[in-house]
Amino acid sequence: MRLRQPERRSRWLLALLVLIWGASWPVIKIGVTTFPPIWFACLRYAVATGCLVVIVALRGELKLPSPSDWKLIAISGVLQMATYSALTGLALTRLPPGRSSVLAFSTPLWVVPLSVWWLRERVSWSGRIGVGTGVLGVLVIASPAWQSRAHDQLTSYALLMCAAAGWAVSIVYVRAHRFQASAIALAPWQMLLAALLLLPCAVAAEGAPPSMSVRGLASLAYVGPIATAFAYWAVVEVGRYVRATTMSVTLQAVPSVGLLISALTFHEAVNVSLGLGVVLISAGVLLTSTELLPWPGPRKAVSAAPASESTGRLR
Repeated sequence: MRLRQPERRSRWLLALLVLIWGASWPVIKIGVTTFPPIWFACLRYAVATGCLVVIVALRGELKLPSPSDWKLIAISGVLQMATYSALTGLALTRLPPGRSSVLAFSTPLWVVPLSVWWLRERVSWSGRIGVGTGVLGVLVIASPAWQSRAHDQLTSYALLMCAAAGWAVSIVYVRAHRFQASAIALAPWQMLLAALLLLPCAVAAEGAPPSMSVRGLASLAYVGPIATAFAYWAVVEVGRYVRATTMSVTLQAVPSVGLLISALTFHEAVNVSLGLGVVLISAGVLLTSTELLPWPGPRKAVSAAPASESTGRLR
């Protein structure tokens, strides 16, 4: 069956999105090693906010959110964006980007138990096996840190797990939320809140921002407009034409792309523990993603939104 032009364009856009997000991990690694990580996260969302304001204004959707959508903005702005970016940035100052991307993208593993506890959802055996397999993969990847000479890395692994868990809480909340506006219309407000929350944290923890190097500016120029603002628009746009099943499974390639680019650029070693951990986490994520695919899309009180907008997770 021949694909229509919008569907063909969306599939290419999805492939580009995987490449953009995969490459963002080594780029963020450069940014947080040349600039304080919390300041970098703050500036990332400040830049992305400006870009998305333009995008949403051109779509004619720039307006103040409803009171109920402000709750979603608060949850996602705090957990999915501010907390996630700050914790992963701090972890990247000590860990290589490929290993970090695999662990940070383990979010679906934590969505399943949260859904059982919070939404009272029933989980099949494939979902339970997926969670167990993925957690085993996390332990395998982190196993070298238990050695006496690498104990300082345990904190970084814990930060990545907290980041993934925070993202999972945001996803579960989205599933229970009744949207009054589209996901893309709420994005600038989410990112603005994230930037405003990160600003005092950066000042308190890292002091005044130092001058940024050319490498740091180049990293921010990629991560803010491209890997954050453009990528968020791309997720929503692809979701209009590509099935949620295809989208969910395809996005699981992001950590593998990040690991490959990290191995080529940072010469990150892919040892036995990392390779086995990647296989286990990938299997776990695929099993749990299959469990989560029948999600209803964001429920709107006024009009129906594209069902796959619920997959519009921002890395």
